[in-house]
Amino acid sequence: MYQAAFHQNPVNPVAITHPQWLPICRRTDLVSNSGVCALWGDTSSSESGYSGKPVDKKGIALFFLPGQNRQLYAVDNWDPIAQAGVISRGIIAELDGELTIASPLYKHHFRLIDGVCMEDNNIQLDTYPLAFNGNTVYIGCSKIE
Repeated sequence: MYQAAFHQNPVNPVAITHPQWLPICRRTDLVSNSGVCALWGDTSSSESGYSGKPVDKKGIALFFLPGQNRQLYAVDNWDPIAQAGVISRGIIAELDGELTIASPLYKHHFRLIDGVCMEDNNIQLDTYPLAFNGNTVYIGCSKIE
């Protein structure tokens, strides 16, 4: 996993207009038409919470779809149904006209655009804006706690 520090200087607001953008990985870390996981947050802490998930760190599943109108998607890597960090290993598929990621464990489909589970719309992954700035991928960090 590529690690990006949580507290860094914001980038040029002309190039990227989200309130706060942080680098999360390099373009070369992405895999075309597939997912990768980036560990993001305060990487100086090694504590784990009760659920086993790291405190102040979050796995973000990044999807790169070259040739599409929208090429970058980011959602939580934590599958709330399977209780495991596996979303980045899912299969990208179109379901009912929606671009989705199928969780590799229980095969639930989450829309990449908004994180909503297609089988149970009461379940939703957080989504994050991504943008290229040269060879660096930046993430809008308003949802990271």
